[in-house]
Amino acid sequence: MADITEDAVRKALAGIRAPGGGDIVSSGLVSGIAIRDRMVQISLEIGDPSKAESYEPTRRDVEKVVGAMPDVLSATAVLTAEKGAGSAAPAKPASNPGGIEKGAGKIRHIVAVASGKGGVGKSTTAVNIALALKQLGLRVGMLDADIFGPSQPRMLGISGSRPNSPDGKTLEPLESYGIKVMSIGFLVPEDQPVVWRGPMVMGALQQMLDDVIWGELDVLIVDMPPGTGDAQLTMSQKVPLAGAVIVSTRQDIALLDARKGLNMFRKVDVPVLGIIENMSMYICPNCGHEAHIFGHGGAKKEAEKLGTPFLGEIPLEIEIRLTADGGNPIVVSDPESPHAKAYLAIAEKIRTALDGPGAGRAAPLFTTE
Repeated sequence: MADITEDAVRKALAGIRAPGGGDIVSSGLVSGIAIRDRMVQISLEIGDPSKAESYEPTRRDVEKVVGAMPDVLSATAVLTAEKGAGSAAPAKPASNPGGIEKGAGKIRHIVAVASGKGGVGKSTTAVNIALALKQLGLRVGMLDADIFGPSQPRMLGISGSRPNSPDGKTLEPLESYGIKVMSIGFLVPEDQPVVWRGPMVMGALQQMLDDVIWGELDVLIVDMPPGTGDAQLTMSQKVPLAGAVIVSTRQDIALLDARKGLNMFRKVDVPVLGIIENMSMYICPNCGHEAHIFGHGGAKKEAEKLGTPFLGEIPLEIEIRLTADGGNPIVVSDPESPHAKAYLAIAEKIRTALDGPGAGRAAPLFTTE
């Protein structure tokens, strides 16, 4: 397997025509090339942010050409735009109580939505909770922290989109249904696996917090990867989490893993806001019979045993799955449905836990001001 060199990448890029004439290399459009583990990232300096749309075909051509090079695993091109020479230098971010320097703005609460194992509907639950909090009038962001299996771009109907970089260093989150979104899925092709070791995953998670211009948010929902590994521990220890929500099904194995996740958060002093029982029951669309396929009430009993709030239960309903897969989650596609109202009731409990009387500790203010 031959090494991928910057010279080889530039040679390939020299065959792409720049919008203003000439090729993109000789015209100075290519401002940076980074190569790591057969993954190539190219920065294209366009000067004026308002020209981003006109340069989008060029950006796609760059990804196509570099992605076709021998031994290249993935290629990502990002448009960057430096501020004009007369612009004032941006103020240096001030350190915040959480020990993390951020993009401009403030985030009042960061809430992790987690599960002890995969396949329990954590990401579907996370996106519907985020949208329900938005319906309650909060300013909401969604961070897809599941590096190896990012789901939020598709669930929010913005897969294939790319975040803009106004200065070549930070990224602007995308927006869907009124919430701000960032995911590794915006930077890697949807069908391309992310083959990274632990340190790279940790670095990517840190960058998606530090280098994203979130602005002012009331709540940032973090869709955590399943399990209790390095990613979960890093997020718990380095991010000022206001609390965690655990998603589980009724099955004993799922509840056992959920208990592990809950105990992990407690060990690192992150308040557990509560447990959600997903796929709690199946209601026959023809006769209305309620069938408890996985049993019923197990998560509620587990919550009582562990001394943590039970936030609610969500039925096993095909419309919840279809709307999420279609990029139009049920909270926005059918807000008057009983399923959407179930998510809304859970979101209300989360808001109360964060801001109401007797709430657990608040996260240190997430700010750069």
